[in-house]
Amino acid sequence: MKFTCILLAIFAFTSGFTQTKSNVLFYNVENLFDTIDSPNVDDAEFLPSSKKSWNTAKYQEKISHINQVMDEFSSIALMGMCEIENKTVVEDVVKGQKKPFKIVHFDSQDARGIDVALLYNPSIFKLKKKGYLRFTLKVNEESKATRDILYVQLKNGKSNVYVLVNHWPSRSGGEKETEANRILAAQTAKNFIDEILAKDANAKIIFMGDLNDYPSNQSVQLIDEKLDPMILKSSGSMGGSYSYKNEWDVLDHILVSPGLKNNKGIQVVDGSGKINEFPFLLTTYKDNIVPFRTFARDDYLKGYSDHLPVSIEITF
Repeated sequence: MKFTCILLAIFAFTSGFTQTKSNVLFYNVENLFDTIDSPNVDDAEFLPSSKKSWNTAKYQEKISHINQVMDEFSSIALMGMCEIENKTVVEDVVKGQKKPFKIVHFDSQDARGIDVALLYNPSIFKLKKKGYLRFTLKVNEESKATRDILYVQLKNGKSNVYVLVNHWPSRSGGEKETEANRILAAQTAKNFIDEILAKDANAKIIFMGDLNDYPSNQSVQLIDEKLDPMILKSSGSMGGSYSYKNEWDVLDHILVSPGLKNNKGIQVVDGSGKINEFPFLLTTYKDNIVPFRTFARDDYLKGYSDHLPVSIEITF
């Protein structure tokens, strides 16, 4: 009888521990600007007086579209965003969610005011530390500011999770001509990752972002040396998260450290990397399926983004 009681007590204790699954997203939302003229950044393209006639109605529709994407997921633990103008526009996104999110954001020195941000679910994570990695590009022998790399340290139970949100320099001006800029971004991120792993080889790191490079490019492969890629061409039926001249490939990445696969604390679900192709995110242009974007030059298409959101699943 005594032995039976002990077994029942052990069962009652251990059955109190349940494993929960949630999603980690990254989404380039394509130029989420407010309608207000900010004097310190070049946001003239997205004002009511611009050729795009960017106004409150269009802005609210854009916010609604982002919320529609988020609502496709039953649970979101983390969501990285890029191409956002400021913290206010991210706050407007969060207002459309039933469950509250906390926001981590810093204003970068990018000329257009383009930033990255991280949303985290406060019922899952507690914020321990936040900051940014800032680096300067060399363009025609002149220094040029670019988007920061956001880093956040979060805690769930005994697990510390480090998150890096990226939006690397664009290919504008030519892929080869601008390659050094993305390699600089990659080296900046890699140095930070090396510092974390030097202190704890089992550290749990989630790296996400629009890297403006494909998995085969040198910049992305620098990160591959340390982290495992979760988003592959096979992660979606189209073969990528972005379409350029009707060729799909992966510009939007999520990579994780081996510490998220060691069966301790928070874990990534193996093979859960996904390029999300919700039907409303796609349209047809000249007989080709492409992302349903917000603008084509100055023509308002009423779409969502020129990128598809990517995601992984975690358990905790």
